Amino acid sequence: MRLLFLAATLAFAIDQISKYVIVHAMELSRIRSIDVLPPILNLRYGENRGINFGILDGAPDVTRWILVGFSILVVAGVLYWVMRWHRTPLMLFSGGLLIGGALGNVLDRVIYGYVLDFLNMSCCGVRNPFVFNLADVFIFAGAIGLILFDGKTRQKKAS
Repeated sequence: MRLLFLAATLAFAIDQISKYVIVHAMELSRIRSIDVLPPILNLRYGENRGINFGILDGAPDVTRWILVGFSILVVAGVLYWVMRWHRTPLMLFSGGLLIGGALGNVLDRVIYGYVLDFLNMSCCGVRNPFVFNLADVFIFAGAIGLILFDGKTRQKKAS
């Protein structure tokens, strides 16, 4: 149980610290763009008012609160599911990453009205127009971990 809360706290803190340092302290919100290792890694300022890939971007402000509510429901569902049925260390860690990342984006929506994004990655001649943040990375990694390290799947295959 402690591992879940530790992973969630670390994911949340790393996400929020990175957003503060890059967007505010490094003034990415003013500069708009910093090439770190072009084209592989760039910092680009983004305000995500919707969900992935700009979906719901022009939706009314009430959508923000619907997304906050939905995210909190997902966090509660993952917390319940992991704690109730999947107490392996990898499942607890994965659930913590997902929860911490989701709460990092929830805090952004509450404070700013949108999610702060700043990472842009492109490769191999394909230009990626989308930006994301570390919370998104933690959410993705946590979801993949919950799928890959599900103890029930291994138990079914073994029997």
